[in-house]
Amino acid sequence: MKKAIFTLLILIAGVQISHAQTANSNQATPTKSEQEVLDLSKKKWLWMADKNVDSLGLLFDAKAMFVHMGGSWGTERELNVIKSGGIHYKKAEVYSASVKLIGNTAILLNDIDLVAALGGNEVINPFMVTEVYIKENGKWKMGSLTFSKLSRPVKLSGNK
Repeated sequence: MKKAIFTLLILIAGVQISHAQTANSNQATPTKSEQEVLDLSKKKWLWMADKNVDSLGLLFDAKAMFVHMGGSWGTERELNVIKSGGIHYKKAEVYSASVKLIGNTAILLNDIDLVAALGGNEVINPFMVTEVYIKENGKWKMGSLTFSKLSRPVKLSGNK
């Protein structure tokens, strides 16, 4: 398990370095596989906001890991938290998404704002989100989802 976490951290660092190096250059048109993963990631954000655990259950690998501000856990708990409304956001605004393919693994780095409705207020939290997908039997499955809080200030607006 420690080896897998260490490998994931190495991959995350590599993606962040790659993202930083290409941030100011013109992005090439994504390949077909890259576009598949980018599209799947967009759907995932919608499914999470809509609490669509059926679609998410098909996307998440049974051994996937999810790292949030509140801790880390596996697929079953993630689906239970989403279904119960424990994840309060109603949409994700994705500002940038980059993908790197390494064999049958796709690593995405997303700069996003999660928009949540809490107590009649809209709360916007900025995150850098790393997603790892593995292609098995011709289908992409999510292997991990990691949220890192960004230093942009949290925004509040009333009664949205």
